Amino acid sequence: MAQITRPTQTPAQPSLKVSGLDLDYFNPKEYIIGGTTITGTQFIEKDVIVTLSKLIKGERVTLPGEATSNAIKILWGQGLFDDIKLDISRIVEDTVYFDIDVVERPRLSTFEINGVSKSQKTDILEKLNEKKGKAIINENLYNSTTTTIKKFLLEKGFFFTSVTYKTKPDPNLENGMVLQVFIEKGDKVKVHEINFTGNKDFSSAKLRKFLKKTKQQAFYKVFGSGKFNKEKYEEDKLKLIAKMQDRGYRDAVILKDSVYQYNAKAVGIKIDLYEGPKYYFGDITWVGNAKYTTEDLQRVLGIDKGEVFSEEKLEKKLRGSASGDDVSSVYLNDGYLTFQVEPVQTRIYNDTVQIEMRIAEGPQYTNNRITIKGNTITNDRVAMREVRTKPGEKFSKELLIRTIRELGQLGYFDESKTVPIPKPNPADGTVDIEYTVEEKPSDQVELSGGFGGGNIIGTLGLTFNNFSLRNLFNLDAYKPLPKGDGQKLSLRGQTNGKYYQSYSFSFSEPWLGGQKPISFGVSAFTSLQSNGLSSDNSNFQKIRLNGVTVSLGRRLNFPDNFFQLTHSINMQQYILNNYPGYLFSTGTSYNLNLTQELSRDSRNHQIFPTDGSYFRFTIQATPPYSLLNSINYATASDKQRYKFTEYHKWKFESQWYQRLVGKFVVKAQAQFGFLGTYNQSVGQSAFERFKLGGDGMQGFDFLQGSELIAMRGYANNSVIPVGADATIAQNSGSPIFTKYVMELRYPVIASQQATAFVVAFAEGGNTWDKFSDFNPFNVRRSVGLGAKIFLPIFGLLGIDYGYGFDKIPGIPDANKGQFHFSIAQQLGGFN
Repeated sequence: MAQITRPTQTPAQPSLKVSGLDLDYFNPKEYIIGGTTITGTQFIEKDVIVTLSKLIKGERVTLPGEATSNAIKILWGQGLFDDIKLDISRIVEDTVYFDIDVVERPRLSTFEINGVSKSQKTDILEKLNEKKGKAIINENLYNSTTTTIKKFLLEKGFFFTSVTYKTKPDPNLENGMVLQVFIEKGDKVKVHEINFTGNKDFSSAKLRKFLKKTKQQAFYKVFGSGKFNKEKYEEDKLKLIAKMQDRGYRDAVILKDSVYQYNAKAVGIKIDLYEGPKYYFGDITWVGNAKYTTEDLQRVLGIDKGEVFSEEKLEKKLRGSASGDDVSSVYLNDGYLTFQVEPVQTRIYNDTVQIEMRIAEGPQYTNNRITIKGNTITNDRVAMREVRTKPGEKFSKELLIRTIRELGQLGYFDESKTVPIPKPNPADGTVDIEYTVEEKPSDQVELSGGFGGGNIIGTLGLTFNNFSLRNLFNLDAYKPLPKGDGQKLSLRGQTNGKYYQSYSFSFSEPWLGGQKPISFGVSAFTSLQSNGLSSDNSNFQKIRLNGVTVSLGRRLNFPDNFFQLTHSINMQQYILNNYPGYLFSTGTSYNLNLTQELSRDSRNHQIFPTDGSYFRFTIQATPPYSLLNSINYATASDKQRYKFTEYHKWKFESQWYQRLVGKFVVKAQAQFGFLGTYNQSVGQSAFERFKLGGDGMQGFDFLQGSELIAMRGYANNSVIPVGADATIAQNSGSPIFTKYVMELRYPVIASQQATAFVVAFAEGGNTWDKFSDFNPFNVRRSVGLGAKIFLPIFGLLGIDYGYGFDKIPGIPDANKGQFHFSIAQQLGGFN
C-alpha cells in the first residue's frame, strides 16, 4: 500500500506592494492612516482582518517601517489564509491608504474516516463533529484531529496508531473541503514487561500484583494478561501507591514512569519509585468525646500503638466499615446525626505517627416526621409498615439502612434508587426523614411451551405481587388490576390435553389486619395425569392430586428481628388408578399434615445478595395413625396401609453470602432432608419424598407428592441411592437427601430493568433409602458455569452447564455434560 501523506500547501509568499509610489527608505516619514480596504475575503469579517493588522483608520504609521511587515506577520500567523498581499494604494499629502488582498484557506465541511470499525468511526466522529463547518483546514486542525484519534484508540489498546490526511472539494459547500482521514491502528498491544526501580522493601513481583488491570505477559497465563489500556494503567498507578501506603509507606510516590515500545505487538513499562520509610501508629489520643469514654472508643477503633500505619484502615475504622462496627456508627446509631471525627497527625518522629482524634459529637437527635415519596402504586401504609425509623425514637443509622433493605425486599421498588434524606432541625433536636423510592414492575408472567413425556406441554402462570383484594370490585382501581396493598395472588395452569393437567391458586397477605407483621396464606391445587386411554380400558392409568393449604406466620424479635415462624396445615388427596411408580398403584390416600417452619433471612438483596445469610428449618408431620388404631399392618391391604399417609419430615437449608474482591461474591449452601416413620410395620410414606438432580423444574412431578431438588451436572431425578432400582427410584424418589453448593458469582447487569450475573459452581449431593446407609460425605460431584437474569415480568431465568463426575448405575446418561434451563425458581427454596 502506498504511503498516504498529509496534503502540502504551497501558498504564495505574502508581499508588500507600492502602486507607483516612491518611498524614501533613507528618510522615513510619518503618515496618518486614511483607511484600509479588504479584498478577497468571503467568510471572515473584514473589520476583524483590519483589527488584526493594526492598520486602523486614524492611527499613525511610519513608512517605510515595521508596521506593514508586522501586519503581514500577524495575519499570516492566524493560519487563516493561503496568500496575503498588502498594497499602499495611494498617499495624499500626509495620509496613506492601504489595501489588503487575501486568499482564504478552505473550510472543513466534514470528515471521512477510514481504517476503523463502524462503531469506532461513530465514536470518533462524535468527538470531531463540533469542528465541522467552523474549522479552517490548517496545521492546527491536523494536529488536534490526530491527537483526538490517537487518544481514543489508545484507550482501546491501540498503542501505535498513525494518522494521515487527504482533502477533496465538497460540491455542496462553497470553499468547503472534505478532510479524508486514513487511520492505521496497528495491533492491540500487551505488556511484555513491567520493571521497577527504587524499590527496596517491596519486591518487583509484589508490586506487579498491585497492578490489578495491567498485567505482565507470562507463559502460564492461559487466558492472557489482557491488552494494555492507558486509562486502566493510570488507575493502577494510583492503586499501587495506595497499596504501598496501606502497608505503612505513607511517603511512597511514583517519581516517574514511561511506557515504551518493546516490539510491534507489545510495550514495556518502567516505574521509578520512592518508597520512603515504613511508619507505625504511635499514641492515639481523643479529644471532645463526652458520650463515650476514651477506652470505649479505642476498643471500637481496634488500632494499637506499634501497628503498621495505614490511612485506609484508620478511615475504615472511623467511618467506613461495611459491617457498621466503626466509631461513627456507634454515635450515629445513638442519635448523633451530626457527629464528626477528624484524625489529625500531630507529630511524626522517626518512624512513628501520633494521631489526635478530634471529635464534635453534636446534639442527640430524635426522629420526628417520617415520609415516603415516589410510591405511585404502593399504598403509603404498605411501604410505611416496613420503615424501622419510628417517630419519637432516637435517630439510628443502622435502622435507616435496615429500612432501605426492607423496602427493597418488598420487590416493588428499585433498590438502587431508594434514597433516605435526613433533614435535621437543630432548633428542637429532631430530624425529619424522607425516603425517596421509585416503583418498578413486580408482576410476573409465565408463558411457555415445552416437550416432556413425549407430549407438548403448555403453561400459563400469572403472579401479581402487589395485589389489592379490597379493591377487587372497585373498577376505578383496575390499572389494569387493583394494586398497592402488598398482597400476592398467583394463578397457574399447565396442560397438554387429556394426558396431563395441573391448576393452582394461591393468595397471601403479609400483614393480616394491617397492624402487625402476621402473614396469612391460602392455596389450592388440583392435578391429573393419565396415559390418555378411556376409563373402561384395562390399561387405563391415572393419578389425581387435590390439595389445600392454610398458613399463618409471624416475624419474631428474638433472637433477633430477622427471624420468622410460620405454621401451616395442609390437606392433600391422592387418587391412583393402576398408576405405577409408587408403593401402591390403585387406591385413595389422604395426607393431613402440620408444618412448622423457622427461618432467618439477613440477605441484603433478594436477587443478587452480596452479604448476609439465610437459613430455614422445617418440621412437617402427620398424625401417627398407626399408633392410634387397631389395624394389623403386617397383614393389612394396601388400601388400609396407605389410606392415611403418615410420616414426619425434617428439612434444613442454609445459605451464606460474602463479597470477596471487587464485585465477586461467594455463595455457600447446604441442604438436608429426612423422611421418617412412626411404625416400622407401616414402612416409608409413598409420598413426600425427594428427587435429586437436574434443573429442579416442576414438570409432570408438579404437586405429585415429591420435592424436586436441583443438582446441576446430572439429569432430572437421576441421583438415586446406590443399589436402588433405577426405574422405581426415579419415579418414587428417596426419603433422605443432602446437597452442598459453592458458587462464585459476578454481576454483569444491575438495573431496574434487569439483574444478571454469571456463576461458576461446584456441587455435591446424594440420596439414601435407609438411615443406616446415610453418609453426608459420600456425595456425587459436579462443576460448571452458568448465567442467570432476573426480569421483573418473568422472574429468574437461568442457564447452566454442569459436568457430573460420578456415574449413576442403571442410568448411563445421567452424568457427564448437562445443560439446565430454569425459570422462576425460588431464590431461597429447596430448588
